[in-house]
Amino acid sequence: MSTAPQIVAVGGNAPYRIHIGAGLLDDGVLLTATLRGRHALIVSDANVAPLYAKRVEAALRAAQPDLRIARHVIDAGEAEKTLANFGGVIDALATLGATRDACIYALGGGVMGDMAGFAAACWMRGIDVVQLPTTLLAMVDSSVGGKTAVDIPQGKNLVGAFHPPRAVIADTATLRSLPPRELRAGLAEVIKYGAIVDAEFLRWLEAHCDALLAADDAALSAAIARSCTHKAAITERDPFEHGERALLNFGHTFGHAIEAEQGYAHGFNHGEAVAVGMLLAAKLSGLLGMASDADTSTLRSLLQRFGLPVELPTGLAPDALLARMRLDKKAQASGLRFILWNGPGTASVVKDVNEAAVLQALRG
Repeated sequence: MSTAPQIVAVGGNAPYRIHIGAGLLDDGVLLTATLRGRHALIVSDANVAPLYAKRVEAALRAAQPDLRIARHVIDAGEAEKTLANFGGVIDALATLGATRDACIYALGGGVMGDMAGFAAACWMRGIDVVQLPTTLLAMVDSSVGGKTAVDIPQGKNLVGAFHPPRAVIADTATLRSLPPRELRAGLAEVIKYGAIVDAEFLRWLEAHCDALLAADDAALSAAIARSCTHKAAITERDPFEHGERALLNFGHTFGHAIEAEQGYAHGFNHGEAVAVGMLLAAKLSGLLGMASDADTSTLRSLLQRFGLPVELPTGLAPDALLARMRLDKKAQASGLRFILWNGPGTASVVKDVNEAAVLQALRG
């Protein structure tokens, strides 16, 4: 399996490229390839910035010595993806004197990508953002497709904008510093692509499980590229989530409800919540006659093989989770909307799902 950098092209009205490989954060020519102005703001968190921010800044300066660069660092964690911290990024842009051709470099996981991307969408009604994801979860999901947002107490990602990046640069070497739990969380989103569009990918993941959990560069690069290829194809066809793109939310309606009910700061992380959410969506599909119990068992076994949870956390009331889902972005005035499957590799949007069936799935 090759470890050479891979490139996935995303088309549509705002095309860009996803670069995947080891050592890319030190490639100043690549980092500045889409830069249009002379202001750059590196946005990162307190865990990631000490590891990589100085390297990124050095690479930027080597490639463009006259670049005006600032850093803005916030505390780490989903609980920090707030309107207040979004405001802090805006203040940092103002202090830098960022002009309309400035660029934000979002260095970190999905929280950084979402919040920095949202700030880029809002500053002067839209400046460039280059996504530098350092978690597997961000590499295969949040950095690609241009969805940006922050959370509010009532729910996850309820305030945001569609704002495609100028480029995504995924340095797989950063995954070696990722705690095993975070690596497994990212693999939940990788499994999602197999579940919704690529049954053969599920078999590939099963065969390469040990290499992926060991953070093998070649295996991870292959999994990231395949995941991004699927996401790129879907987002290109449906950039604003009017139809097919909603399939990418398989497991997320349940997962987001779990995260919101836990308060983001503790309990399951996003990938773990999505893992349980996918299994609950599979159970709901079975209850509605769309898929077999055997399909649900296959998914459960694969999630367990990757060390992911398959049961709801204790103490979460099904009625409270259902109330969260009614506020979910995927809900509509007519009722709850879920992404369900017909078995591995095929998913569909199902509207007006019976709430009694949802409660039955939650109660197991």
